[in-house]
Amino acid sequence: MTIDREKVERAKGILGTTTIAETVDKALDQVLSVESRVELFRRILRDGGIGPAPEELERLRDPHGSSL
Repeated sequence: MTIDREKVERAKGILGTTTIAETVDKALDQVLSVESRVELFRRILRDGGIGPAPEELERLRDPHGSSL
């Protein structure tokens, strides 16, 4: 495997790592973390936001179903 040593050194500085193995492992963790945030964002967009739907909010505000 060929690794760009300059990139490794830059990544070490950013990630606070000391070895190539530790740097690669932490970089992979970062990639997976970014992907999980992207998936969450896609779900928020797909579902129209986070939290209860407007109907659920109304029910939560008035659990007895009475109208004013």
